[in-house]
Amino acid sequence: MTVQEHVDTARDFLAASDREFLDGDELQASEKLWGAASHAIMAVAEQRGLKYGRHRQLREIATQLAQEHGDPLIDKGFNVAETFHRNFYHAFMEEYEIEQSRPEVHEFTERVLELVSVA
Repeated sequence: MTVQEHVDTARDFLAASDREFLDGDELQASEKLWGAASHAIMAVAEQRGLKYGRHRQLREIATQLAQEHGDPLIDKGFNVAETFHRNFYHAFMEEYEIEQSRPEVHEFTERVLELVSVA
């Protein structure tokens, strides 16, 4: 995928997750939040020529971005996105946790996408 395709996919997944939460499909919505966050990281990685095929590599890139920009919320946002990824498999999040945490993944995704320059 190109940088722009990753950016578009991240934004598409954010919108899809909102629709699926409204429809009551918390598992699919959780995975879409993870997808949005991971594609945002992939956009940065693709632009920088970094490898990003493994979950650990995505984590390392998020940590690197947080350090580069002095922004611990990037690291925290990735952690929250990972929680939604786990929720897809284990359905352990309570509704109040989901409602409190969803905006953090949205903010994380948009912050990371702001770091991407596309034509």
